[in-house]
Amino acid sequence: MLWNVDLTLVDTAIVTRDAYAEAFRQVTGRPLVKLAPANGRPDSEIVFETLAVNGVVAEDDHLPRFLDALTTAFATRKGRLTAEGRMMPGAKDALKAVAKLDGIVQSVLSGTIKGNAVHKLTAFGLHKYVDFGIGGYGEEVYPKATLLQVAQGRAKDKYGTPFTSANTVFVGDSTRDVQAARIGGAAMLAIASGRSTTAELHEAGADLVLPDLTNPSEVVSAIARLTTPTPR
Repeated sequence: MLWNVDLTLVDTAIVTRDAYAEAFRQVTGRPLVKLAPANGRPDSEIVFETLAVNGVVAEDDHLPRFLDALTTAFATRKGRLTAEGRMMPGAKDALKAVAKLDGIVQSVLSGTIKGNAVHKLTAFGLHKYVDFGIGGYGEEVYPKATLLQVAQGRAKDKYGTPFTSANTVFVGDSTRDVQAARIGGAAMLAIASGRSTTAELHEAGADLVLPDLTNPSEVVSAIARLTTPTPR
């Protein structure tokens, strides 16, 4: 079970933008004027577009320097997450309910870099349900569909079970998440809690769409419908 972070489990947009502004200033020596929209993309992609829309020609060392600065800037602001951010409705109960299912391993497939994903979920007490070691994150310069396959490989290495579209569910809120699941090889449970509408998520090819995570029984039922037992 792979969870997207932003607008699926938590919303920390204010703190994230502030951290981006600080990282941009550190790397370029200039104030951030415009931050490229996330739209389900990884931080590595957002960094390059942010540099471009602010008139900065990207150099070879810009990405690693920016990601390092973003990690530090976010960490220094982690105390603001609960005050200026929010947990998405039903997120904790959904994670808790899924954790009780036999044979389920929960991790993260997010455009957010790993350190920041850990801070975001820890701030709201969601980290205890997640194995961060087998996830896919925004500092890895791959499309999200490839990150999904990377996460499946990490899970196989750790748990000894092959993970395919038959036993992998990705939960996300954007049409890009849906595309990643379809290309990468996972069933898609879309949550209409972000900027994509229910109709857009269905049209993109989501297997199931829920309005939110507030009914954990619906989430558990959806997982049961989307997975099949793997022979041992």
